[in-house]
Amino acid sequence: MIKEFILFFIYSILIVLISKYVLIKVLRNIAENLELKPKTIGNIAGFTTSVPELLTVSFSAATGFFNTAIFNVLSSNIINLIQYITTIVINKNQRKLRNKAIKIDLLLVIVTIIIPIIIFFLNIQINTIYILLFIILFYIFNKISKNAHKLYTQKGIKDIEKINEKRNRKYSKKDLFINIVILILSAIGLYFIGNLLGNTLEILCEKLNVQEFIVGILLGMITSIPEFITFFESQKHHKDKTSHEGIIEATSNLLFSNMMNLFIIQSVGIILFLIFA
Repeated sequence: MIKEFILFFIYSILIVLISKYVLIKVLRNIAENLELKPKTIGNIAGFTTSVPELLTVSFSAATGFFNTAIFNVLSSNIINLIQYITTIVINKNQRKLRNKAIKIDLLLVIVTIIIPIIIFFLNIQINTIYILLFIILFYIFNKISKNAHKLYTQKGIKDIEKINEKRNRKYSKKDLFINIVILILSAIGLYFIGNLLGNTLEILCEKLNVQEFIVGILLGMITSIPEFITFFESQKHHKDKTSHEGIIEATSNLLFSNMMNLFIIQSVGIILFLIFA
């Protein structure tokens, strides 16, 4: 059991290190290279940091522990919101949340938490119909958020574009290609480390006779580590006149990550559960 605890600690630290010193840096380089808007950067970060959830949900569902998968998604989405609020307070950006687009995004985030709660407590029987429903909801949520930012953050985006024009930084296609490759490799690294971490946690829980829902919550806590780091670093990176850029980026990261967890990754879990369980 001591061996599993040591491995658990090592794998958790590796996830933090990859997220902070590789994932964040590469995302920033790609964003500056392509001059991406903050919302797009946040979406990319949300997609990338959802890789650990993809693994743990898939593994749990394929082995017949679908309730574990549901609790993993639920706990991940709740923890993501708590971590987001924590980083907002630490960086003293509470006033930036008054933007209507940010409020709409946060409302959608809350819905991504309510849906899995309803699924669990009403004991809804999951089938392939929900996959189509989840995909439709993913599209609707993304559309609502996109339109909200077009309406309420245009002024901020124009200000950001003016600042970016003054930077006059030049990038090569070679640098962009290298950063994309590193981004893919870091996502793969998080995937495999998350797999090892999930296996280790499962062994610990079996030896300690831990219930299924607790396993799901613990997995949710672990797989949310990358999101916390990206939330914090996006706000830390942008200060003064571009501080609102960091808030948009962090909020988009939060929403897209929660959407990925609930609608896409959960759909993958449903497919695997129906096939292998």
